[in-house]
Amino acid sequence: MVLPLNLETIIPSDDKVRLLSQFVEELDLTDLYRTYGRVRKNTATPRQMLKIVLYAAMNRLYSSRDIETACRRDINFMFLLEGSPAPDHATIARFKYLHFPEVAEKYLAAMTEWLYLCGEISGKDIFIDGTKIESCANRYTFVWKKAVTKNQAKLMAKAVTLVEQCEEVYGVQAVHDGTVTLHKLKKVRKKLYKLREEEGITFVHGIGKRKNQLQRDIELLESYIDRLKQYTNHIHVCGDRNSYSKTDPDATFMRMKEDHMLNGQLKPAYNLQQGVDSEFIIWLTISQKTTDANALIPFMRSMEEHLGFRYTNIVADAGYESEENYIYLEANGQVAFIKPNNYEISKTRKYKKDIGRPENMDYDPEEDRYTCINGRHLTATGIRKHKTASGYVRKATIYTCADCSGCPFKGSCIKGNNSHTPMELRNKHLEVARTMMEHRERCMERITSEEGCMLRMNRSIQAEGSFSETKEGMKFRRYLSRGKKNVLAESIIVAMARNINKLHAKIQSGRNGQHLYSLQSA
Repeated sequence: MVLPLNLETIIPSDDKVRLLSQFVEELDLTDLYRTYGRVRKNTATPRQMLKIVLYAAMNRLYSSRDIETACRRDINFMFLLEGSPAPDHATIARFKYLHFPEVAEKYLAAMTEWLYLCGEISGKDIFIDGTKIESCANRYTFVWKKAVTKNQAKLMAKAVTLVEQCEEVYGVQAVHDGTVTLHKLKKVRKKLYKLREEEGITFVHGIGKRKNQLQRDIELLESYIDRLKQYTNHIHVCGDRNSYSKTDPDATFMRMKEDHMLNGQLKPAYNLQQGVDSEFIIWLTISQKTTDANALIPFMRSMEEHLGFRYTNIVADAGYESEENYIYLEANGQVAFIKPNNYEISKTRKYKKDIGRPENMDYDPEEDRYTCINGRHLTATGIRKHKTASGYVRKATIYTCADCSGCPFKGSCIKGNNSHTPMELRNKHLEVARTMMEHRERCMERITSEEGCMLRMNRSIQAEGSFSETKEGMKFRRYLSRGKKNVLAESIIVAMARNINKLHAKIQSGRNGQHLYSLQSA
């Protein structure tokens, strides 16, 4: 029995492998070919490699060895190879983590532009959300910045004591104002070695040999220098993060939903930020921050840098609310549909009846003061500035009541039991960020409107649904590569593969051009 050589007669005309092949054929792959020094004959071309890598992700194949096996056995992979020999696993791995990362963002932008021109995405409403995906790093090679800082301070105290002893014994001057630096420690070591040469002291090693005091001091000083270098390097790698992994320095330890030990341990991971429009992943970024609020502005800047159009409505959940994000979107001419942090709790009876909250007090904008339930005024007494992790300075006005003595509502108005001041002597204080409150009120009006309710419903369906399809449907739960650049390329491969699957499903079900799900009226 001879297998048919013409694969065109075997593969159906509406198979998704043909849709993928057509999309790749329309891409300009000049930049991808430039990443190769030369393309050898009788081997798979970069265009064919891109096809098989994307089609492998569409079928939940991520290992290079599994892709190699599929290229030898699966007729769809043979169709994409067009008669070229199946590449080995090393060639596939080099393409995924050496060549494709150089052009990954460009081709994701090209896919988004292609979908926009075809009318498959609206280009108006974008739904942003984030999820944490575990890194391909050892879970127990953690470095905590707080612990390193404490150990560094203890080591510096020991180094000051050692150098002071050397000053008394050997006459070396290095300590000024009770502090030393790594440069000063090296100078002390150099002077001690010079003293050893002048006195002709020979260092001994091994069992049964006694070291003199100079040798012990030099060895202890060298151990301090090595440890101080190590601590300095740890802090430098951490940067503005609180931790990193030794086997993948770009990964940050985060709390994840997948807890295999059920003890809430942190694992090395990346915070994947995705923007979804019409159920398609139109852009994504990789963040090393654990919170989503600090990742919104870098995501928007990256998207606007690569895409040729700008979104008008930015829809996100409560994790993205911050004063800095509100101001950035407003200055950028975009409308924020961000759910406030206190949205759910603000609907409770307890919140509405809390007389100590500024939302439940009367505010006079002309006098700039609040009036409590007892009719006493809280006037502005100062401004407190707070600098966020991104460098934004947030200002809050402090309102204070001049006298709260004899107030019958004092116990339920003034909160906090950790104050050393007795309740009888305490007065009511409020800290109100006026800019944040005004933006939150305007955003609350938008998300509670009919358009806002529809966009919030679509965010839950489309943004959360994209992560569900990626993690559950495509079984992508852990990265196979290390480093932020390779992780980004791996995420883009999965996103492009998912978009092809989604486009094929829409074509088969006749839902082309559908952007939003409409609200159902009761």
